[in-house]
Amino acid sequence: MEILCIIPARGGSKSIPKKNIVNLCGKPLIAHSITQALQSKLINRCIVTTDSEEIAKIAKKYGAIVPFIRPLKFAQDNTPDLPVFQHTLKWLATCEKYFPDIVVHLRPTAPIRRVSDIDKAISMLIDNRSADSLRSICAPSQSPFKMWKIHDGYLKPLFNIKGKESFNLPRQKLPTVYWQNASIDVIRYETIMNKNSMSGKKIIPFLMDKTFSIDIDDYLDLKLAELVLTNFKRHNNLIH
Repeated sequence: MEILCIIPARGGSKSIPKKNIVNLCGKPLIAHSITQALQSKLINRCIVTTDSEEIAKIAKKYGAIVPFIRPLKFAQDNTPDLPVFQHTLKWLATCEKYFPDIVVHLRPTAPIRRVSDIDKAISMLIDNRSADSLRSICAPSQSPFKMWKIHDGYLKPLFNIKGKESFNLPRQKLPTVYWQNASIDVIRYETIMNKNSMSGKKIIPFLMDKTFSIDIDDYLDLKLAELVLTNFKRHNNLIH
């Protein structure tokens, strides 16, 4: 099967300027995801889609393919993933007659993942022909059944269990829920291009440890990622 990794990396970032290329353990942030994709036994190509010439130069240095500079209309603060991925796949189809079977989405802001997990996730989607995609998840730090919203100046539970005050129940009595940790998404080409979705309706869960579930949004997340990545490298638990 032809398996393509797409790493989206927009140049603009409010919380951390130039976040996608900020230093993490001696390498630009995006380089960690590129290295993981290149070390995969199943991924055939690794493409970075970016609106930034600076990011493009760094991505190429670490071995990724950057066939174009992403148009600004697909690089706004509120641009969702779907049009970005469809633009990339349409470009590849038109300019290279290239049609992958499976697309792997590795976000540069979630740099802590095992290469073996990437390959395992890909294999799971290959083996499950009825599934549209796979999405990595982990146990959340807080249950949504203990979360609130403010309505007319008063607290109201975000969710509730019929006949019970879920916010007053012990955690063990609450439904088991999972958080999408933004680490690994594996999607069929048809799901993106024909179903106009980044997930479809049949999504395989890929459970990961919370340690591998750091999504960098601010400097505190960056510091935590540095500590975790340093610890894993010290114990040889990460390949790259």
